Amino acid sequence: MTVLVTGATGRVGRHVVSELMERNLPVRAAHRHAGPASGIATRAVFSFADPRTWREAMRGATSMFVMRPPQISDVKKDMLPALSAAREYGIKRMVLLSLQGADRNPAVPHHALEKWLRDSGIEWTFVRAGFFMQNLSTTHAAEIRDRGQIIVPAGNGRTSFVDARDVAAVAVRALTGDTLVRRAVTPTGAQALTYAEAADLLGAELNRPIRYASPGPVAFWRHRRALGIPRAETAVMLALYSACRFDMAAGVTRDVPDILGREPISFERFAHDEREAWSVC
Repeated sequence: MTVLVTGATGRVGRHVVSELMERNLPVRAAHRHAGPASGIATRAVFSFADPRTWREAMRGATSMFVMRPPQISDVKKDMLPALSAAREYGIKRMVLLSLQGADRNPAVPHHALEKWLRDSGIEWTFVRAGFFMQNLSTTHAAEIRDRGQIIVPAGNGRTSFVDARDVAAVAVRALTGDTLVRRAVTPTGAQALTYAEAADLLGAELNRPIRYASPGPVAFWRHRRALGIPRAETAVMLALYSACRFDMAAGVTRDVPDILGREPISFERFAHDEREAWSVC
């Protein structure tokens, strides 16, 4: 059993690789560029958009962790051909890193991916993650560190933030066992927070004030475009944060404890573990 992990250096994929290696399972970590093997994890050059990379990366793999690269918005054009090829090369199971409410939100790219997988004839699991806590220590880290602000258009909606480590652990269960086949699971944290409450918790950990700035959609669009973020990526972010604004990301589930046998990682622990991301030099 060889597992092909796309997004292997991402906030979830790197933990998927680590946990599979801890289980002594052969892992093929997909990267954009060639490099040396690490332990039992081999590297494979892979891009959803480059058919020349597909055969070598997929050959001999039996399952695949599928992560949509953030720069891809047209998944029908830029991802589905690669997934079709994976099926032809013998991959029999795909675990999709989806997002909470994707089945009810056709504006997000994951909706089309889920639909294709349901009809593909292969074994699938949708890991519909809540919003990652790690978004705050990666995508929004500079604004928090340098401006003391979280800038997202989520209004006063609540979000059931989940730690990427919990999401990865659930994905590994789906890749290695049969209990989650053809199931959609929604790993979330134990509570739903507003972004104002999240800002307060970060401030408490960092011992300095962190403020939540809640721009409207137009102001957020202009803000992200001023930072040089591509239009397609900004549009996806707007769709995602609209779900937060209207409480579509507020649901708290028991999937993490039911699947992993422990409680989800708390926001406070995340903030403590990741505090270096916001440290002011």
